[in-house]
Amino acid sequence: MSFSSRVKEELSRQISPARHCRIAEIAAILSLCGRIQISAEDRYCIRIHTENVAVARKYFTLLKKTFNIVTDVTIRRNVHLRKNHVYTVTVGNHEDALRVLQATKLIGPDGEIGENLSVIRNVVTQQACCRRAFIRGAFLAAGSISDPEKFYHFEIVCAAEAKAEQLREIMSTFQLDAKIVKRKKYYVVYIKEGSQIVDVLNVMEAPVSLMELENIRILKEMRNSVNRQVNCETANINKTVAASVKQIRDIEYIRDTIGFESLPENLEQVAQARLLKPDATLKELGEALEPPVGKSGVNHRLRRLSELAEKLREQAPETDVSKE
Repeated sequence: MSFSSRVKEELSRQISPARHCRIAEIAAILSLCGRIQISAEDRYCIRIHTENVAVARKYFTLLKKTFNIVTDVTIRRNVHLRKNHVYTVTVGNHEDALRVLQATKLIGPDGEIGENLSVIRNVVTQQACCRRAFIRGAFLAAGSISDPEKFYHFEIVCAAEAKAEQLREIMSTFQLDAKIVKRKKYYVVYIKEGSQIVDVLNVMEAPVSLMELENIRILKEMRNSVNRQVNCETANINKTVAASVKQIRDIEYIRDTIGFESLPENLEQVAQARLLKPDATLKELGEALEPPVGKSGVNHRLRRLSELAEKLREQAPETDVSKE
C-alpha cells in the first residue's frame, strides 16, 4: 500500500463527533467527486465515484451517521484507467438527496444547484473545525501524497479554478502556503515543502501518517547531513594529499639539484621530516621537529621550500625541466 493510500485509510476512520464537521466533509467530497442527476420530474439523485474503497466507505458512513440515509454501493471495473475498480455510492431517494444538498448548501433556496457543485462562500466552512473537515474531505475525494522517501508532494485536483482558489484560501487559514497550477483541464492545489505537508497532515488529523512522515524526514536529513560531512572530509583529505604530493616533489627537486646542505637548518629539518612522513599532517610534522613547531610555522617553512623549488625550476636549463 502506498503512503497516499495509508493516509486515506487513516482519514477514512476519522469520523468527527460534530454533525456540522461531518456536513462540511460531505460537502467537500460531493464538490470534488460527486454528481447530481435530475430526472424529467425534477427528482434528485446523488452519486460519488471513487477508485479508493476507503473513500467510498467513509462517504457511506458519513451519510449514515449524519442523515440516517441508506445508500446503494456498486462496484465496476474501469476499462480506461488501469482497469481499477470504481466504487459508486448512490443516494437514489429524492427526499434524502434533497436533505443532503440543503445541509451542505450545495443547493439554493430556489432549488438551483451551484455551478459545478460550487462551495464558494459556503457557510459550512465558517468554523475552523469545519475547515479541517473540508480539507480532509477534499483530500479523500481528489488528493494524493507522493512517497516521502523519494520526494515531497501533496496535491488536490479540482475541476474548476474557483474551487481550487477556495481550497487554497481555506488552507491558508492554517498558514499552509499552497499553490495552484493548471494541468490539462484541471486545477491542482499543491504543496512541495516537507514541513508544510507535515502541517497539512496535522490539519486533517492524521497523527499516525504525520509521525511516519516526520520519521522519514528526520532520517533523510540525517543521511544528508552525514553525506555533506563525508563529502567535506573527503574534499579536505584530497586537498591535503594533493598538497603533500606537491611538497614532496618540491623537496625532492631541491635535494636533487642543490642538496639539503645548502638549506637553512630550519628548512632542512622540515624537508627531512616531510620525506620521512609523507602522510603526516602539519601538526604531526611540527611535533616531530626539535624543538616542536606549530602548524603555521610548519606551513610557512613548507611554503618557502615550494617557492625555492619554483625558482630553481625557472633557473634550470630546459634539459633539467624535461628530466623532471
